[in-house]
Amino acid sequence: MPRRPRHSPAAARASADAAARRPARRAAAVVLAALLALLGLTAAAPAQAEAGPELAPNFKAPFPCGQQWTYSHHSAEVRRALDFIRSDGGSTAGTPTVASAAGTATRHSQPSGAGNYIVIDHGGGWKTYYFHLASFSVADGASVAQGQQVGVTGSTGNSSGAHIHYEQLLNGVGQDIRINGSALPYPGSYGQYHLRSDNCGNTNFTTWGSGVRVRADARLDAPVVTTLSGPTGVFVECQKQGDPVTAEGYTNDWWSRLRDQRGFISNIYIDHPDAKLPGVPLC
Repeated sequence: MPRRPRHSPAAARASADAAARRPARRAAAVVLAALLALLGLTAAAPAQAEAGPELAPNFKAPFPCGQQWTYSHHSAEVRRALDFIRSDGGSTAGTPTVASAAGTATRHSQPSGAGNYIVIDHGGGWKTYYFHLASFSVADGASVAQGQQVGVTGSTGNSSGAHIHYEQLLNGVGQDIRINGSALPYPGSYGQYHLRSDNCGNTNFTTWGSGVRVRADARLDAPVVTTLSGPTGVFVECQKQGDPVTAEGYTNDWWSRLRDQRGFISNIYIDHPDAKLPGVPLC
C-alpha cells in the first residue's frame, strides 16, 4: 500500500493560517477596486513590449560621395522607387552606383524591365534595389560595405536614359525612401529637388575624367603605376601634399593614395568639392 504523506502540526497550522488570510486578501482587493472606481481610476495593467519592424539601416545616397543628383517619381513606377540623375554637371552614364548601406549583394537580370540590377540584403527584412546598371562591379553573393561600388550606372532593360532606379523594401514591401533618416519628397519631374551624397563609405570615392595616371608618388615625375580609363570607384588609404596639378581651371596640390591601384592620383581627379578630402588620414 502506498504511504500517505505525513504533515507536522506546524505545517498544518501554517496551511490553516494561509487559508484564513486568503478571504481577507480578496476582501481588501474588492475594497481597493471600489475606491478606485469612485475616483474614476483603474488599476494599471502590466506593461507589455510592443513588437515592431526592425529598425532601418542609416541609408545613404546610392551615388558617390560629394556628387549632387536630382530625382523624380512617375505614376507608373513600381512600388515607392525614385529615379536619380546627376545635376552637378557630371555624366550620369558611367558613374559608379554605390551601396547605400552594408549587406550582401546579389546580381540579377531582367532584359524586358529592370535590366541588370543589384539587390542588397541588409538584414532584418530590409533590402535595396539598384536597376538599369550598365555592368556589375561585385560578385554574386559578395559582402559589400556602405559606399562600395556595386555597379556602373546605365540604361539597360526598359529604360529611356541612364539613371539609378532606387528602392528600399521591408519584408518585400516598398517603403518611402529615407536618406540619413529623413524622408525624401516624391516630385513628378527632375530639377525640383537635389541631393548631395555624403556616402563616403569611410574613404570610398569616385574619380572623374579619362586616362588619369596613377603614379608611384605624389609627384608629376613619379613613374606611372596604372591608368584609370574612366570614372572609377576607389578606396583612398591616405592623402598628402605634393606637386600642384591644374585641370578645368582649378589647381590642387593634395594627392590620394589608392589602395587597390597601389599609387597616387591628384585629388583634383577625385569627384569631391573639397581639395583636401574629409575623413581621410594623412600619409
